[in-house]
Amino acid sequence: MAHNAVVSLRPEKANVGLHLLGDLYECQGDGKFFFDASALRDACIELVGEAGLTAVGDFFHQFGDDGGVTGTVVLAESHLAIHTWPEKRYVTLDVYVCNYTSNNRSKARQLFNAVVELFRPANPHIRSVDRE
Repeated sequence: MAHNAVVSLRPEKANVGLHLLGDLYECQGDGKFFFDASALRDACIELVGEAGLTAVGDFFHQFGDDGGVTGTVVLAESHLAIHTWPEKRYVTLDVYVCNYTSNNRSKARQLFNAVVELFRPANPHIRSVDRE
């Protein structure tokens, strides 16, 4: 049956993907990362490389002079997405890696933790989801 064929394509449990989600409240980090799309992009691209992941594209958008930044780095391994609300000193962060050919979980954690450190939240809410 077709259903059984789909089930057989699932990766082994040891290599499930990892999706890290953060709601970063009361951020104490450098304010430029809330307002400056170029500065945030450069920092994210650098941190992706330091984590050993592969950026294949990116897009960062700044919402006017006083608005926040929305950005995404497309990774060969999946993605990083970030959204800032400067007026609330609040950031949402999303790092997801697939693990079909190698286990990228430690790289995802390194990238996630580095971006969290960039914003230095006093009250981080972090979740981790295993993905197939």
